[in-house]
Amino acid sequence: MRTAIITGAGSGIGLATAKMLHEAGHAIVGVGRSEDKLASLSEALGTTDRLATLAIDVTAQDGPQQIVDTALQTFGSVDVLINNAGLGSPTPLHETDDETLDRFLDVMLRAPFRLCREAIGHMGEGGVIINVTSTFAMIGGKRGGPYSAAKGGLRSLTEHMAAEYGPQGIRCNNVAPGVTMTDMVRHRLEDETFKRVNVETTPYPRLAEPEDVASVIAFLCSPGGEMINGQSIVVDGGWTRTKYLSPRALTSQWSDPE
Repeated sequence: MRTAIITGAGSGIGLATAKMLHEAGHAIVGVGRSEDKLASLSEALGTTDRLATLAIDVTAQDGPQQIVDTALQTFGSVDVLINNAGLGSPTPLHETDDETLDRFLDVMLRAPFRLCREAIGHMGEGGVIINVTSTFAMIGGKRGGPYSAAKGGLRSLTEHMAAEYGPQGIRCNNVAPGVTMTDMVRHRLEDETFKRVNVETTPYPRLAEPEDVASVIAFLCSPGGEMINGQSIVVDGGWTRTKYLSPRALTSQWSDPE
């Protein structure tokens, strides 16, 4: 039995990933700040001896050790690490103060860095690390600011680890979601500008659901993904790779003439 540590496991992409990997036979160590959200994970997986949860802030000084110790003490191994915990509401550079910058970097770069460092010494051949980045790690975008800086750094860290630890049989990859229909995002579709920027420029007839991203993560953790290392796999319906505009965007008058 393989053991998977998943941060941000109580909702969204993390929850969907935990469910898929559990169905595939993994033991799950679900990590999150909220006891209530982790209770949702326990409810989703049902009665099982292949689940341990840990409510902790991933930025805590002793966080990585507590997380890895939980996996080792409960299941005896660390085989998969999925760094998924993150923050939303990107902010442009000029609107960012140092406190905001530090928070984004702490949660989405420093915490994954430290958890990878703690976990990788316990991994053997067949180990897998997946860092959930973003389309903002792949291309420039408005309002990126500290979010882009953190996710871009995580992408580069992953590529380093793929080279450094690949010879030990440990694979490291990024999964980069576009706008995904999590609870954090759904309400933003009420914003017409948000819809224009994302829905009208995606050449696929819907936005991603958490399960779309989770299925890619699950594949990378499977034997079928064994030769994939050091890659960033984008899950966005073609948003980053095309200059698509929907018929609505091409034919609509977006604002009244002055």
